[in-house]
Amino acid sequence: MSRQKNPIIAPSILGADFSNLQKEINFCNNSNAKWLHLDIMDQQFVPNLSFGPSVVKDLRNHSNLFFDVHLMVSNPFDMLIPFINAGANGISFHIEATESRFTFPPKILINMIKKNNLKCGLALKPKTPFSIIKKYLEHIDYIVVMSVEPGFGGQSFIYVNFR
Repeated sequence: MSRQKNPIIAPSILGADFSNLQKEINFCNNSNAKWLHLDIMDQQFVPNLSFGPSVVKDLRNHSNLFFDVHLMVSNPFDMLIPFINAGANGISFHIEATESRFTFPPKILINMIKKNNLKCGLALKPKTPFSIIKKYLEHIDYIVVMSVEPGFGGQSFIYVNFR
């Protein structure tokens, strides 16, 4: 597995003006961004609710960017197929939602994502130690390092040092 040495900056659609998503998608399409980050929240793993597969499917019709569907949900397994079918290129899920409190271990989710020919990422909250994902590194394609606590916009950047 090749290792990316430079971080990928992916604009989050959550920061968009939802009253004019077409304009916001066009802005991203015409930028230097290669990825679009789609934050999916379920009001359980995080306190807020965002959008579902139908919005991702609609956006897919207007962009060829890599869609990283970031599942900030308490049960990521049930969300995989709907987002795969909606046009995700990659799915990242929170290790905190799976490692200790979920009936499906992370490896099952990783295998299902990869079996569907998508990139797979693991997401970490700022205070979660990096060591929790070390055993999965050879099986995933990327890591989403949260720079804020998941679930709320407008927060100050939290510096994370994994060294």
